[in-house]
Amino acid sequence: MRLSNVSKRCKLLALGAAAVLSLGLMAGCGSSDQSSSSGSGKTYKIGIVQLVEHNALDAANKGFVDGLKERGFEEGKNITIDRQNAQADQSNLQNIAQRFVSAKMDLICAIATPAAQTMANATHDIPIVGTAITDYEGAKLVASNKEPKGNVTGTSDMNPVKEQIDLLLKIKPDAKTIGTVYCSSEVNSEVQVKAMKEYAESKGLTVKVATISTVNDIQQAAQSLIGSVDAFYEPTDNIIASAMPTLIDITNAAKVPVICGEPNMVKAGGLATYGIDYYKLGVQTGHMAADILEGKKPASMPIEMAKDLKVTVNKANAALLGITFPEDVLKDADVIE
Repeated sequence: MRLSNVSKRCKLLALGAAAVLSLGLMAGCGSSDQSSSSGSGKTYKIGIVQLVEHNALDAANKGFVDGLKERGFEEGKNITIDRQNAQADQSNLQNIAQRFVSAKMDLICAIATPAAQTMANATHDIPIVGTAITDYEGAKLVASNKEPKGNVTGTSDMNPVKEQIDLLLKIKPDAKTIGTVYCSSEVNSEVQVKAMKEYAESKGLTVKVATISTVNDIQQAAQSLIGSVDAFYEPTDNIIASAMPTLIDITNAAKVPVICGEPNMVKAGGLATYGIDYYKLGVQTGHMAADILEGKKPASMPIEMAKDLKVTVNKANAALLGITFPEDVLKDADVIE
């Protein structure tokens, strides 16, 4: 009888130990799962789609990620990022959109108007934050800039067109005719050129326009204006920005200055701009994305305008063209030697 009781006690102890071990293992698994993310215990999936590779959009992309990080959303900790570049190809944009929808992204960052339009057509549920987009209303991305109402919000890179034309006239006061080349399929470019044309004509200037469809059209379009224009004005057109050297080779040879829509185009060979810092615009967009991840809805988040504008001049290009910048232009300007 005593041996039997001892045996029963041993069996009960063994079962108890097994139960404790089992609970310990289960608790260990739960702890491991939670350690894969921080804060709320969730790792957010973010898709970034960029229309094409050029300095301005690259800067906005980097700024977006850095802006998220400033708010505590860091890659490898509590967010994962799927970065995609469409290389200015609509079929690539469609494929990327389907990829993001299938992956059930928590948020999409769309860089440039065509990218945002494709993403918005693909999903009405996933929040979309846009950047490097000029006119959200004109692109039919939102009901209004003050109250988007849908799943899209973001930052605008609408240029201070009037100030840019005023800058052109300060640098080249004898200019009478302005030429511009832009992609006819980019809504953002159409908006800027329309605003530029209205203001330039109000100042007594004549505007001549040549439109393009692809990078391959730039040379012929620019050549068609050479000889009849005193300066070029180039908006933040993605096709032009991605191939500035092609345009600048033609304008430099003819000694015709180019006033640009943003600083990276000046760095690529243009003469000057009063424009947007795309990195800072990206940071601003990253903060908006963080607001959404923290619970805000794009439908009630107004479109934000760029907060940092500055004069940027290219002294090397000015020397080649025989142009001297006025002192009031150089004051506080970023100078590219």
